[in-house]
Amino acid sequence: MSELIRSDAATLAARVAAKELSSTELTQACLDQIAATDDRYHAFLHVGADQALSAAGAVDQALAAGETLPSPLAGVPLALKDVFTTIDMPTTCGSKILQDWRSPTTPR
Repeated sequence: MSELIRSDAATLAARVAAKELSSTELTQACLDQIAATDDRYHAFLHVGADQALSAAGAVDQALAAGETLPSPLAGVPLALKDVFTTIDMPTTCGSKILQDWRSPTTPR
């Protein structure tokens, strides 16, 4: 298991901001951990790997350009419960009744 997976978000954010660790590397480590364990735990209904890696790349590019990051946790991947309406992700609230529901305010 990557030592990154055991680190807290504030430490990881500081390492990303200091360019000791790329957001892409951190995101890939998280995706690798999900791939290695989700068959057992079934913790994720949806994993937006491409979206996560794209966002991580944008953070890395911003840092390389000397830009200030938009938030203290920028560059740290996160997971959302499926009770939040999001763009292009399922929002089932853990219920099979809502498995096909999509927010009317998000793209289809």
